[in-house]
Amino acid sequence: MRSSLALALLLGAVATPVLAQTPPATIGDRYIPAPWWMRDPVIASVGEVRVELQANRAFVSASFQSVDRSVADASRAAADQVRALSQALSAYGADKVRVETSVTTRPLYDQYRDENGVMRDNTRADRVARYQADASVNVTVRDVSLIERVYATLVAARPTSIGQVNFQLDPENSWKANLQAEAMKDARRRAEAAATNAGATLGRVKIIDPSGRVCQTDVLAGWPAYAAGEQATTVDEVVVTGSRMQARAAFAPPPPPPPPAPAAGAAPSEAQIEAARLALQPPLQVMTDSACVIYGLN
Repeated sequence: MRSSLALALLLGAVATPVLAQTPPATIGDRYIPAPWWMRDPVIASVGEVRVELQANRAFVSASFQSVDRSVADASRAAADQVRALSQALSAYGADKVRVETSVTTRPLYDQYRDENGVMRDNTRADRVARYQADASVNVTVRDVSLIERVYATLVAARPTSIGQVNFQLDPENSWKANLQAEAMKDARRRAEAAATNAGATLGRVKIIDPSGRVCQTDVLAGWPAYAAGEQATTVDEVVVTGSRMQARAAFAPPPPPPPPAPAAGAAPSEAQIEAARLALQPPLQVMTDSACVIYGLN
C-alpha cells in the first residue's frame, strides 16, 4: 500500500512540470479557454487613429571635385570650394540648419591598354598621375521653411553634383502622447456606438492596453485568417500638434551675412541664390496609433 502511494506521488511529481509546459490552447482549436475578464459580457474596442502631418525634416547633399598633381593642393582646392558655402549655411544656426563637411582624396593612375585593348589603371605607387579630391556637404534642415533657400544656395555654389532633397517626419514626444490619447477616445466612441446599436449599455473599463495586443487574442479575433483591421479615424493636426504646420519657405528671410571667405571659394551672391530658387513643398506623411480598451456591458 505504501509503495503504491509513493509511486502515485512520484508519477504526479514527474507529470506536473510536463503539464505546466503545455500551452493553454492551440491555434485552430474549436474551443479556446476564455480569460478572466470574459466571465461577464464584455465589448473589446480598438481605437485606430491617423493624422497627416507635414514633414518637418529635410536632407540634401552636394559634392565638389578638384584634381591636381599634388594631394595637398587637390585637397586644399576642394576644401576652399565648400568653406564659404558651409559658413553661409551655418549662419542660420545649428537649431535650424546643420552642416557636415568632409574631404576625401584618391589617386588617379596612368592607364594602359592590355592585350585585349581594354584600358586599365597602372596601380603602382610610382605611376600616380594626379590626385582627385572630393569635398562633400551634407545638410540637415530642421526648419523646413528654409529648404527652398538652402537648396538654392547649394545650386548657386555650382557643385560637381547635388543630391535629391529627401523629407522625413520626426514626431515630437507631445505629438505621440496626443495621438495616443486620441486613440483611447476613439476606442470609447466605437464601444459606445456599438453598445447602443446592440441595445446594451456600456459598463466600466476592465482592461486598457495602449499596445492594442489584448484585442488581438485568439478568443477575440477568432481564426487568424478571419481577422480584419479597423478603418482608422482621421484626426485633425491641430489636435495633435496644437497648430497648423505650414511651410513658410516663400517668406523666409535671408540669412545673416557669412564671415569673409577667400576669393577662391566665395559664397554665392544674393542674386545667384534667387536665380536658382525652386519650389519645394514638404510632403504630408501619415502618423498612426491604436489602443485596445475592454468594457463591461450592462
